[in-house]
Amino acid sequence: AADELGMRVQDVHFVHQIDAGFYAMTPDSSTNMSVNGYAVRNAARLLKQKILEAAVRPQGVTSRGSFPPAFPGRKPEELDIRDSVIFVKSDPSIRMTMAQFVKAAGIEGPLISQPEMGKGAERSNFTEPLFAYSWQVQQGAYSRTRHRLCRQAHFMEVEVDTETGEIEVTRIVNVNDVGKVISWEGCEAQQYGGSFMGVGRGKSEEVIHDPATGVMLNGNLLDYKIATSLDIGSVDTILVETGMGYGPYGAIGIGEDVATVVPALLMPAVYNAIGIWVDTFPITPDRVLKALGKA
Repeated sequence: AADELGMRVQDVHFVHQIDAGFYAMTPDSSTNMSVNGYAVRNAARLLKQKILEAAVRPQGVTSRGSFPPAFPGRKPEELDIRDSVIFVKSDPSIRMTMAQFVKAAGIEGPLISQPEMGKGAERSNFTEPLFAYSWQVQQGAYSRTRHRLCRQAHFMEVEVDTETGEIEVTRIVNVNDVGKVISWEGCEAQQYGGSFMGVGRGKSEEVIHDPATGVMLNGNLLDYKIATSLDIGSVDTILVETGMGYGPYGAIGIGEDVATVVPALLMPAVYNAIGIWVDTFPITPDRVLKALGKA
């Protein structure tokens, strides 16, 4: 949104709600960038155009009154926005900050609430047809094939105590092709989070039921063992940008990628350490000892 609008990132704020807008099915995890990313990009482009049109309008009119033009005698295509400043391309010294412009116009009311506009005049279809998940879900099935690229490479180092069966994950290296990094912090957070989720699934997480009654015996986070920050020695994150995704700017999601792959790394890593396959997840100490013939 900031890039498309020409705004500084710190000047753009995102509000999570549906009360003031339309209801849509949630695009979760890795689909979020492909769906919401297009919506935000296209909405920002439309909003920028409307801002520039309003800035040169001979007499800005809103539902509460009018305001003088910010750039009289100019055309929208003669203006641009950069670093939250509206300026004339041919003479950048002729400028006005977005805050100044919005403040002057906002005194009289929202820019897009012009009386001649009918209800719903500002509605647009922002989501690319390829990613119309909401409509497909409401129809009960996906009628079109979607290609979800997920190029990644992951590496794990472990140490196994052959006396106790304990496994220590000393290092994980994650390499993910995300097409285009929209948020470095967000992408790396997915790599970190996926590493710990994956180690938990592969090493300790298991639902245990009473064989006689079927009652779950570990229905709490004390007995259901999830991984913590102490369960991995180090996590290295590498992001690759190829622009080959189907999202905006060639981006692709990274939501479930790491957590899906990491559990599968544990089994061959343990095999490389002890020379014996443990083929049941989670790979707990008792299963390691059983594989070693010590239990």
